[in-house]
Amino acid sequence: MRSLAISALLTATYASNIHDVCTPSYVQQHLPAPDFYQGLTIDTSTVTANPVINVTVVDNDFYPDAVFDYCNVSFTYSHNGVNDEVALTYWLPTPTDFQNRFLATGGGGYAINSGNQSLPGGIIYGAVGGLTDAGFGAAQSNTVTQWLSSNGTLHWHNIYMFGYQGIREMSELGKEFTKSFFNLTQSNTTLYSYYQGCSEGGREGWSQVQRYADAYDGAIVGAPAFRWSFQQTQLLYPDVVEQTMGYYPSPCELQAIVNQTIISCDPLDGKVDGVVARTDLCYIQFNISAIQGQPYYCPATPASPLSPAIPAQQGNVTQEAIAVAKKILEGLHDDQGRRVYFAPTPSAQFTEAQTGWNATSNQWGLSVLSLGGVFVEVEIDLLNGSNIPNLNGVTYDTLKDWIYEGMQRFQGVLETTWPDITPYKQAGGKVLMFHGESDWGIPTASSVRYWESVRQIMNPGMSYNDSAAAQNEFFRLFLVPGATHCASNPAEPNGPFPQTNLAVMIDWVEHGILPETLNGTIRQGPSKGQNQQICAWPLRPVWSGNTSNPECLYDQQSVDYWNYDLNAFNVPIY
Repeated sequence: MRSLAISALLTATYASNIHDVCTPSYVQQHLPAPDFYQGLTIDTSTVTANPVINVTVVDNDFYPDAVFDYCNVSFTYSHNGVNDEVALTYWLPTPTDFQNRFLATGGGGYAINSGNQSLPGGIIYGAVGGLTDAGFGAAQSNTVTQWLSSNGTLHWHNIYMFGYQGIREMSELGKEFTKSFFNLTQSNTTLYSYYQGCSEGGREGWSQVQRYADAYDGAIVGAPAFRWSFQQTQLLYPDVVEQTMGYYPSPCELQAIVNQTIISCDPLDGKVDGVVARTDLCYIQFNISAIQGQPYYCPATPASPLSPAIPAQQGNVTQEAIAVAKKILEGLHDDQGRRVYFAPTPSAQFTEAQTGWNATSNQWGLSVLSLGGVFVEVEIDLLNGSNIPNLNGVTYDTLKDWIYEGMQRFQGVLETTWPDITPYKQAGGKVLMFHGESDWGIPTASSVRYWESVRQIMNPGMSYNDSAAAQNEFFRLFLVPGATHCASNPAEPNGPFPQTNLAVMIDWVEHGILPETLNGTIRQGPSKGQNQQICAWPLRPVWSGNTSNPECLYDQQSVDYWNYDLNAFNVPIY
């Protein structure tokens, strides 16, 4: 009789209309118990719940077009002994669409969440989607403004919340809330948990997988911004190159170099489609000096509230611009020539090297990227600010020193490259990591280095091929041809982007379907909507004949290109 009663309760719940369950009172009754998570107190009076009907999402890189209903729930909690308030948001599918899944999401840059941009990806696949403001409130989109208590004093609670604690609490509370809301009370009822995020969101995903065996059944991490102090500092490297070499190319001149590189390197993968799928061969075989003298032209742009009017840019690519581009593509080395960090791929945009127009001097000049500058201003110099005021006197050794100081300061919180994830593997967890081959913001080699670090640490004594096969059983890396930073690339519009990663992960976790290749969708141009498979590292794509999908082949020259030492440091850099 008891089993019949439980069955009837479940049937009634799943048959409920969204308006019946999407109410503050129903949510309050199904919040996690007060003693569920040590040190936290949920404020039940802050609960909101609103049905949202007939939502349409289109043209997103991370999930397909869809129309759906959902219940928008929010509430807050505080940490005992800390005067704070953390706001959580969960989107819940209608009871009939729920498929026993929970999806945690992250942010980007210094944002702890991506707002409403990520949550639809959960609803589409029958999952409750969750995000957190981690206690930053109105500063959630730029949390670094709250990383100092005052000049000279780091606010470590906030840094821990950004680093990993906020995502952990949102995930654990969200999973428990989901079970209660949908009455998943039977011991044999499974709630599958997933994570999806890119850039800072990718780092946040790794912050969970590396710390908690029970974090998720599957984590999807794109272009993770881990190796924190390296990543933030290297954003300033192109500026220092330009300052050191005394030449500030116009954005149009830089774009001409990229455009010509794409044209020249496109055929190296065996297929002419405007996509550089073999950036390794591009670097090895193509000499960008051949671009010198090529004409370029960009029309004038009118003034806007945020920028002055910019005159037409025209001329021929100069020797000085080629020298700047070559130096940037070498990657950061110290003043003694030792490698400090990874290099961008030659088809990536020179976004970090963009110069600014000075209407007074009528010249192009240095424009310091604030995402890198704020790291130095706030996290190294411990001064409240939004950007380093200038790069006067900054050398390549200065950049290395900032990296070293940041690495020591934030090693246990933000670096997020712990290579032994054995507990997560033993718990059955899966990881799907992807990285665009034309990523301007985070070097693609950064993800390759971490995959290789995990392979070596977790498979000692095994051959390369055997250890790679063992790694691929639970952790797969895909380099996405033509993709830029966490997005499809207008400069290479025929490139595929892995839009259905969550569906791929669900098949892997719930049905045991190993993704030998990753499904990609062409997101732009005349071929928009067509699918193309993406090879799993360490295999590389090669087209032969008129085929839509590449062969995935092992290429030792390519493996060697992507793996190189950061010999400016005497400690392991994972």
